[in-house]
Amino acid sequence: MPAILGLVHELALYEKAPEAVEATPGHFRAALFPQAGAPTAFAHVAVVDGTVVGVAIWYVTFSTWLGRGGIWLEDLYVSPEHRGSGLGKAMLAMLAAVCAARGYGRLDWSVLRWNTPSIGFYDSIGGQPLDEWLTYRLEGPALDALAGAAPAMSSG
Repeated sequence: MPAILGLVHELALYEKAPEAVEATPGHFRAALFPQAGAPTAFAHVAVVDGTVVGVAIWYVTFSTWLGRGGIWLEDLYVSPEHRGSGLGKAMLAMLAAVCAARGYGRLDWSVLRWNTPSIGFYDSIGGQPLDEWLTYRLEGPALDALAGAAPAMSSG
């Protein structure tokens, strides 16, 4: 867990948001290896000479149009000294293999518009940008405010 979190911190620095990481090794442990219930996230790691140098963190999605699951790749990161070595492509190929083995119809992810090296890489493997879609997010006070407006939920 510390190695994965270390790469997440490297990614946040690369994406110009080092202060945004709140996750702890305990958060990752609970998501990837919960004591009860199914995992809410999965991770593939790339290891070179015993050191974790890359990570792909993902979770299962569902397409109402396809009527079956898919994968949302939350983060793909390879340490700078190992970029161009094929590790990123190998991790994406593993996720494509998971999709094929499980009958999933999609592998989706997002990339920052300014991240031209990654965009070039994704284009080179046949990734297709979905420019007509906007990504939205609720977090912090806005999330709390909307949650406060929800009708009472029953348990059962």
